[in-house]
Amino acid sequence: MKIFVSWPGYDPEDEQTGRRLIEAGHELVLAPKLGARTPEEVVRLADGCTGAIVSTDPFTAEVLGALPSLRIIARVGVGFDSIDRAAADAHGVAISITPGMNAETVADHTLALILALVRKVPQQDASVKAGRWERVGPFTPSELPGKTVGLIGAGTIGRAVARRLAGFGVSICYFDQMVDDFPGATKLTSLTDLYARCDIISLHVPLLDETRHLIDAAAIARMKPSALIINTARGPVVDQEALFAALKAGQIAGAALDVFEIEPPDPQALGGVPNLVCAAHMGGISRESVARMTASATQSVLDVLAGSMPETVVNRQTLRALV
Repeated sequence: MKIFVSWPGYDPEDEQTGRRLIEAGHELVLAPKLGARTPEEVVRLADGCTGAIVSTDPFTAEVLGALPSLRIIARVGVGFDSIDRAAADAHGVAISITPGMNAETVADHTLALILALVRKVPQQDASVKAGRWERVGPFTPSELPGKTVGLIGAGTIGRAVARRLAGFGVSICYFDQMVDDFPGATKLTSLTDLYARCDIISLHVPLLDETRHLIDAAAIARMKPSALIINTARGPVVDQEALFAALKAGQIAGAALDVFEIEPPDPQALGGVPNLVCAAHMGGISRESVARMTASATQSVLDVLAGSMPETVVNRQTLRALV
C-alpha cells in the first residue's frame, strides 16, 4: 500500500517510523508540506494512497471524495481542524492524532513567548545588533512577579503552563467550563472578567465554531492597555486583523503568535505591527516531541491498515457504528 507523508523531516530510514512502514511492505510517498497547500495538490500527491501521515494539509470533503483508497489520516499533532471529520466519517476514513506527545513542549514555548514579550527580548536583540545599547527608554522591560495571568483553556497544556509560571510570583486565573479542579488557579465564570482582570492572556483551546475569533475587537476592547496576548493554540481563535489594528493603535501592549489564520502569514501583513513576536507554528515542535509524534502516527497507520482501531483514532466510535 502507498502511504502519503507530508510531515516535514519524516525519515524513511528511521527504525521507529519510515523503516517500519517499508518493512511492512508499504511504499512511502514523501511530499513535505513547507507552505500553503491547496486541496487540489493534496489530491494529486495522495492519489492511490491508503494511508497518510500529515501536517496541516487540507483534507476537505472534496479531497476525501477524490481519494477512495484512503483508510487513515494520521495527523502529527492534536489539532485536526484541517480535516473534514463529517466527510471522513462518511467515507470510512479514520482520523488519528498524537495526544499527550507535545503538551510540555507547547508549555515551554508559551513561557518563552511570555518572557520574550515581558522582557522585550526581540527589541533588545535587534537594538544590540544594530549597534545601539538602549538599556532604558522605550525598550525598558517589565517583570512577571505581581502580574495576573489568565489561561483560556485549562487542559493538559494550560496546566503545564501554570506549573511553569508557579515560580514567577504571578496570580493565575482561568476560564474553562469543563474544569473545576485546578489547584493554584482561580476559576473565572466569564471571559469578560478574565479580559478585564488579566495582564497576560494565554490561549489553550481547540478551534471550534464557538472559539473561532474568540479574541476579536470587542474582546480586546475589554482588556487593559497593558495586556499581552499569547496564542499557541490555533490561528483563527484570534481575529488577526482586529489584533493588528489594536497593536498599531496602542490599544494593548503586545502579542505573541505562534499560529496564524493563514499559514504561513503574509509578511506584508506583519510589517509595521509593533510589539508583535512571531514563530512558525513551532509550539509543539522539539527534537523529542517530533520523534514521539511521528512514531505514534506511524503506529496508528500500521494498526489501522492491519485491521485494528487504536485509541489515537478520534472517530473510532463512529466508524465502528458504521460497520
